[in-house]
Amino acid sequence: MRTISAKVAKHMENLSTKDGIISALAIDQRGSLKTMLADAANKPADETTIVDFKKAVSSELTPYASSILTDPEYGLPATKVRDKNCGLLLSYEKTGYDVTEPGRMPDLIADQSGLRIKNEDGDAIKFLVYYDPDEDQAINDKKQAFVERVGAEAKANDLPLFLEVLTYDAQIADAKSEEFAKVKANKVLQTMKEFSQPQYGVTVLKVEVPFNLSYVEGFNGTNNVVYTQAEAKELLKKQSAATDLPYIFLSAGVTSAEFIAEIKLAEEVGADFNGVLCGRATWKPAIKPFAAESEAAGRKWLATQGKENIENLNAALKGAKSWREKLKVQ
Repeated sequence: MRTISAKVAKHMENLSTKDGIISALAIDQRGSLKTMLADAANKPADETTIVDFKKAVSSELTPYASSILTDPEYGLPATKVRDKNCGLLLSYEKTGYDVTEPGRMPDLIADQSGLRIKNEDGDAIKFLVYYDPDEDQAINDKKQAFVERVGAEAKANDLPLFLEVLTYDAQIADAKSEEFAKVKANKVLQTMKEFSQPQYGVTVLKVEVPFNLSYVEGFNGTNNVVYTQAEAKELLKKQSAATDLPYIFLSAGVTSAEFIAEIKLAEEVGADFNGVLCGRATWKPAIKPFAAESEAAGRKWLATQGKENIENLNAALKGAKSWREKLKVQ
């Protein structure tokens, strides 16, 4: 069992339910969210609509979440209107990745630090890294060192580190393709094993399910079946065994119904997952009424359908386990 300091444990308590389950809402999208809002409004992107949208999501939905993840660039006003019982994670990475060099290298927000995240009342540092375990080792060495530095900074500030790992294949352009679906599982499992090692200082892994549901028997629609449901469940068992850290699922842009279906499969096999950090699956359809009609229309959607989405998700977490079973306070 891993150990954490009493201060880190207090932050973890702030981020989770009384049962130690992380039921977190993600609204840390930046460039992609600005584009979606602009497209819905049929006008160029601006710097204010995204701030207002994040505030609306926070004020309407945080009463039903254990914590919220946002970014220091556009999301700080949203943190001021969140529910008083809702913990706060703040992103430390710049949005996207450097496209001028190979390897999808990460970078940090220039005017942020672990100390500043702490001073902004953050309960955790969230850091995202794109990772292909089969890529050139010189690239992965740089990413591994990067995570080690962020982990050391989180430790120095007595903050948990939530590491979000998104897998890809440097040779496959389309992450939604059948070709990538065939190799995704191994990449997710190997990536989790790598960053579970103690030198990275990770407290919680934020991970994908180890398959693309669109290629799983019964959920595949017009796609070919890459995995039977039995095979998908076996992968969820292997994922659970791949780490001794708490891990939570990210929604990866799927619908609310699809995300709940994935969580139920994990529950059926007794996977030791510890919650979710769910974004677009909860609130994405609010973008159109908010941007194309009015803030009031967007808030109405959030207060009704958005609330229903997050409550349905919370109900689906009955199979999640407490992070306290994996982390011992020193």
